[in-house]
Amino acid sequence: MIRKRMSNSRNQNSSTKKLAPVGIIFSILGLLLFAYTVRNAGVAQIIGGIQRLGAGFLLILMLSGIRHVVRSIAWTKCFEPPYSLRFRDALEGRLMGDALGNVIPLASMAVSEPSKAAFVRHRVPLMAGLSALAIENIFYSLSVVLFIFSGMTALLLSFPLPKPLRYAAFGSLLVILLIAPLGYLVILRQWKFLSSALTWLGKRAGGRAWIEVAHARALTLEESIYGFYERNSGRFLPIMGLEVCFHLAGVAEVYTTLTFISETVAPTLLTAFILESVNRVIIVTFKFVPFRTGVDEYGSGTLAKVLGFARATGVTLAIVRKARDIFWTTIGMLLIVRRGLTLRAAATQGEAIADDIVIKTAPAPTSPAGGS
Repeated sequence: MIRKRMSNSRNQNSSTKKLAPVGIIFSILGLLLFAYTVRNAGVAQIIGGIQRLGAGFLLILMLSGIRHVVRSIAWTKCFEPPYSLRFRDALEGRLMGDALGNVIPLASMAVSEPSKAAFVRHRVPLMAGLSALAIENIFYSLSVVLFIFSGMTALLLSFPLPKPLRYAAFGSLLVILLIAPLGYLVILRQWKFLSSALTWLGKRAGGRAWIEVAHARALTLEESIYGFYERNSGRFLPIMGLEVCFHLAGVAEVYTTLTFISETVAPTLLTAFILESVNRVIIVTFKFVPFRTGVDEYGSGTLAKVLGFARATGVTLAIVRKARDIFWTTIGMLLIVRRGLTLRAAATQGEAIADDIVIKTAPAPTSPAGGS
């Protein structure tokens, strides 16, 4: 068992080292794009917008805090008896997991999400936390699909767009129209991709012990997800309502920021809604870029000009958004340190859990508060 742990640890470190150069390249490209965008928009104009925001940044932090709160509450509502999770633990787990996803390149999905379940493992069993997290993410993904579809439709119908942006909007709608029915069909038919793949692998690998264990865990996870609605149909609307509140708080945040920083054009709820929906597209598409550096500024600046604002206003909006992300990431990092973990230990823990469910059987640490 000790040899397996050591071997898995070495494999995880090797995998992390292989991804590190790729993450560094994306970070450098993002910084170059950031510098180009800021210079093109005008440094003085951006600084002026930030100065006009001033203490209004505290209001931005409050609105962004609402988003963390509602998704944490949604997570707690996805647990089934006999398990339950306190709001405080869910909020801390979410902040710590998001912090890892923000600061570690290419880690958003492979490390960030499993780590959230690991960080609350002293309150609920790991599989219970992962199942509830997966269910919450399904609700969130559904809300994102609806939000982006509505935003792209509003953009196409309300503003004349240059060809590249128009094609991008149509492309987003096309992707949604393809993915949404497929996702609905998967849930309706309750297709068990993960356990089926492991069954197929087990038949060809001679029934190895680790495949059997991984298959059992994958099947448990899938049954928990698919059976949740049948057992808890009354929770569907409250959870979806919380996810909708997440997006509404985002629109309110954009509207408030523009109110402070835009000198010439007054924002409307429509422009704030469109900017937030496009920002959601950027987040989904460029999640592998740390803090979406450069990409967010370029996209927001380009869209702001189309919506009638100065390009500098859109770039400033993205920079304010980045400052907000850095604030919450710092909170998450402080919580990780309080647990007695280092960044590397927390990231390795998330990788171990992801591998443990899908591929390997390496036992994760006995407590998320374990040493680094």
